[in-house]
Amino acid sequence: MHPVITPVFANALDFAFKQATPEGKTTICALLILSIFSWTVIITKSRQLLRARKAGKKFFAAYRETRDPMDLARKGLEFDGAPAYELYYSGAEELEYQLKNNPVQVATIKSAARGGSTATGAETDVIARQITTKITPSSFDSVRVALERAASTQALSLEKGMIVLSTAVAGGPFIGLLGTVWGVMETFSGIAKAASASLTAMAPGVAGALIATVTGLFVAIPAMFAYNYMVTTIRAITQELDAFASEYSTALEHKYVDNRPLAEEIREALQGIYRGAPVADGQYAVAMAETTPSIPPLVSEVARA
Repeated sequence: MHPVITPVFANALDFAFKQATPEGKTTICALLILSIFSWTVIITKSRQLLRARKAGKKFFAAYRETRDPMDLARKGLEFDGAPAYELYYSGAEELEYQLKNNPVQVATIKSAARGGSTATGAETDVIARQITTKITPSSFDSVRVALERAASTQALSLEKGMIVLSTAVAGGPFIGLLGTVWGVMETFSGIAKAASASLTAMAPGVAGALIATVTGLFVAIPAMFAYNYMVTTIRAITQELDAFASEYSTALEHKYVDNRPLAEEIREALQGIYRGAPVADGQYAVAMAETTPSIPPLVSEVARA
């Protein structure tokens, strides 16, 4: 006859649970429910963070290969699960809206190098000079707000559900301790009524009380390790997201925001009004003074320039 093989501690746990008081069993059931929620969060959050790390690496690799920050959006590439991509798409969507509804047409953009070579010999602003439809700095404030809102939304999405793990870590042992103390109290009350203080009379009640603490530790220990790992991972992703938001905002501002001096903007506007007619020096100022007499000195200075 083959011996029956039972799991380790199965007999002890089974005996203790049978000896537990109704209050202790209620505590154990509450801990089991908390454990189900905890493990649900651990599994779903682990999958979310793993997907975020993998998709994030693919997105950053694709983004670093482009010179135009809007290139990925215009190609229709998607990186589902990457928080940085969600931030990128929000900024691109808002920028496209501003370019469509509040555009600034720039006819000629001079090179910052003014015909000379840079320190590295590279033409660093070639993309910016090819883009003739831009937006004003005030319109770009809306893009910044969209990026900040997207960063906050993604950070909250990453932290969603972590309260369950922190509750399991902090509350699990205390709930178990409550069941243990209650069970010990019931045991000693029964011993006092029976007027018998033997170990045989005390052992079943104490064992039934201690199982609540054991259950609480079984709930808290896995949640503690998962919580520490996930908090560290979420912090790393959030910092990466903030750094990318600054990088992306700077790239958009450099290439799609009209940062020309005011005098250059007025000069180009005047050239657009009087383009095609040869005029002498100062004629722009005379014509503009007739239509807008409130700013003749400024126009005169611009025309002379």
